[in-house]
Amino acid sequence: MLTYLTRRLIQGVIVLLAVSFVCFIIFRYMGDPVISMAGQYATAAERDEIRKIFGLDQPPYVQYWRFLTNALRGNFGISYETRLPALGLIVERIPASAELAASAMVFAFTVGVGLGVLVSANPRAWLSRAVMAGSLGGISIPTFLIGIVLIMVFAVQLGILPPFGRGETVKLGNWWSTNFLSLDGLEHLILPAFTLGMYQLAVLLRLTRSGMREVLTTEYIKTAWAKGLSPARVVFKHALRNVLIPVVTVAGLQFGDLIAFSLVTETIFQWPGLGNLLLTSLYESDQPVIVTYISLVAVFILTINIIVDLLYALLNPKIRYG
Repeated sequence: MLTYLTRRLIQGVIVLLAVSFVCFIIFRYMGDPVISMAGQYATAAERDEIRKIFGLDQPPYVQYWRFLTNALRGNFGISYETRLPALGLIVERIPASAELAASAMVFAFTVGVGLGVLVSANPRAWLSRAVMAGSLGGISIPTFLIGIVLIMVFAVQLGILPPFGRGETVKLGNWWSTNFLSLDGLEHLILPAFTLGMYQLAVLLRLTRSGMREVLTTEYIKTAWAKGLSPARVVFKHALRNVLIPVVTVAGLQFGDLIAFSLVTETIFQWPGLGNLLLTSLYESDQPVIVTYISLVAVFILTINIIVDLLYALLNPKIRYG
C-alpha cells in the first residue's frame, strides 16, 4: 500500500507540473492584462511601468519559475484586477462551492443508486419504466434550462424557495462559512444543488441499473437465492457491493467536476463560488487567479482519484495494492 501511494504521489507531482506549465503558457498569450489594468487611455510609459511592477516584462520561463518557487511557499501571486492575493480569493470561495457540490453529490448518489437498484429489481414495472424515461431527460436536458425552470416554478410561481444567492451563513473558524446551520441557507441551497446534481443522478442511476442487471444473472447470486437468503441481503450485500466499484469511480470523478466546474449553475443562481470567480477571471484575463485556480483543482482531483482507488479495497477485499 505504501509503495502504491508513493508511486501515485510521484505521478501526481508530474501531472501538476504539466498542468501548471500548460495553463501558464496558454493564458500568457490569451491577452495582455496590462491593457485592462492600465485602462484604455493609458500611455505607453504607464503600461511599461505596470509590466515592471508585476514582472510581465520578463521572459515567460522566468515568470513561470518565479510562479513555481512562490507557489511552494503558498504565494500564488497577486490578482491583476483586485490587487489581492490570488490564493486568498480562491480560498474565500471554496466553502460555497464545496457545500454546493457535496449537497449535489449526496443527492445524486443516494437517489441515483437507490433508484438504480429499484429499477433493476423490478425491470418490467410501470414505475421502473417511468424512472428510466425520466433519467433520459436528466441526461439530455441542459443544466441551464433545468435551473431556469426550477426558478420559474418554485421561486416565481410558488414562491416557496429563493431564486438566487447563498442566503444566511454561519461562520465556522476563521474562513469557513456554512449553509448547513441556517434555515435560510438551506433554503437557498436546495435549487442549485438539485440543478447541479440532476445530470449526475441520471448517470449513476443508469450505471447502477446496468451493473445490477448483469450481476443479478450471475451464478453466485443464483446460489444466494437458492440458499433462501432474504431479497434485501441478496441485493444489497452480494449484488450491490460488486456493482459499486464502477459507480464509486464515476461518482468520485463527478464530485471533482462539481466543485471545479459548476460554472453554469453558479452563474444562474448567482452562487458566490469558484465557478463565478473563474468566469470573472477569464473575462478580465486575470492570469494569476486562473493559473492558481486550475492548479488547485488539479490537486483536488488527483486527491479524489487516490481516495477512490483506496476505496476499491474496502468494496472488494480481493483488490490489493503492492
